[in-house]
Amino acid sequence: MTSHKTPSISTEHEPHASQQLVDDFKALIADAEALIKVSAEHGGEAMHSVRVKAQETLSTAKESLSEAQGLISEKAKEAAQEADVFVHEKPWQAVGIAASAGLLIGLLISRR
Repeated sequence: MTSHKTPSISTEHEPHASQQLVDDFKALIADAEALIKVSAEHGGEAMHSVRVKAQETLSTAKESLSEAQGLISEKAKEAAQEADVFVHEKPWQAVGIAASAGLLIGLLISRR
């Protein structure tokens, strides 16, 4: 099995985007499986080999999805733990960051 370097996951928006990507990928796999089942009614050697190849690809994709989902979950837990440690070690700095973020969001919303 080859080792791939995984990009770090941001704690703000990417976990939600990553989960949406995982959900979309699951839906794509389910649709592809349904398409393979429907195409089983159509004969021919070429169609059979395409179905076999598609099933192999889907199997690999499912394994990759499972690994990615585990990685996303692990990274989210690590980010939450790091945030918890930061807040406990530097509570006033955390309050300042949260207040600044709230002010910035408030300014952006009020411009609409």
